[in-house]
Amino acid sequence: MDGIGVLLMRPLSNYLQQELAKRFTLFKYWEIPSESLKLHSDSIRAVVGNGVQGANSALIDSLPRLEIVSSHSSGLDKIDLVKCKERGIRVTSTPDALTDDVADMAILLTIATLRRICEADRFVRSGIWKEKDFSLTAKFSGKAVGIVGLGRIGSAIAKRAEAFGCSIGYHSRSPKHESRYTYYPRVIDLASNCQILVVACALTDETHHIINREVIDALGPNGVVINIARGSHIDEPQLVSALVEGRLGGAGLDVLELEPEVPMQLARLDNVVLSPHVAASTVETRKDMADLVVANLEAYFSNKPLLTPVL
Repeated sequence: MDGIGVLLMRPLSNYLQQELAKRFTLFKYWEIPSESLKLHSDSIRAVVGNGVQGANSALIDSLPRLEIVSSHSSGLDKIDLVKCKERGIRVTSTPDALTDDVADMAILLTIATLRRICEADRFVRSGIWKEKDFSLTAKFSGKAVGIVGLGRIGSAIAKRAEAFGCSIGYHSRSPKHESRYTYYPRVIDLASNCQILVVACALTDETHHIINREVIDALGPNGVVINIARGSHIDEPQLVSALVEGRLGGAGLDVLELEPEVPMQLARLDNVVLSPHVAASTVETRKDMADLVVANLEAYFSNKPLLTPVL
């Protein structure tokens, strides 16, 4: 497969780059000037992207021989799926490889936000502990947890939250008849009936800003929003104003709407825990994801069934 060109969109793990280079002719998007990319466009038959940079319409148009997009992510919002379908370009993702890590991060962010772990860490390191006791925080066990999107990751989060004695409600496009959790057809109703609202759905036109002012106000001043999905699920200015004004109790965010840009007001708040989009960034999971990306490419170019097809 040495003659098959693969365009890697971002500097993902060294392991992935090495595995791709062993099997294919590897082109690194961030190292290639646009003029040079045009020279290689007839050689590039595959693109590897992730949840930050995938294959948009302009890129697809610039690669006339593109046959497959193998995404190092479960999210597909950075890929123009409509254009891929029109051109017969296959698309794969890494859905199961990252489920456990992302679900773990959702619980971690929830507890860290409720127990003000980051603030407590600064309290100890700064020496303020010598002068006074740390303020009381809120418990996680027994809380009502609402999950927006009960897919693989949402279900894994629910399972973990149940272990803490939490009651579970959820919102999705339609009820999951196999689920024993309480279904809410509207997000605002879910928010009104939970204390912790976890965003775990795919980003689509319908779910863009699904967490808006009305939903935030329904959650209320003691509520907490957790987002391990995509930043654009939340109307970020409305989130910031609610936190600043005390209309929302706290937030744990692994993703931001314009990441890596962070609103100044958000960064200054002690009732917010921020993480740089690293929910799936463990050594073990990144290796599994890389292996799946490579395996899908090998399967495609060997005329074998794709392991995790999207298109």
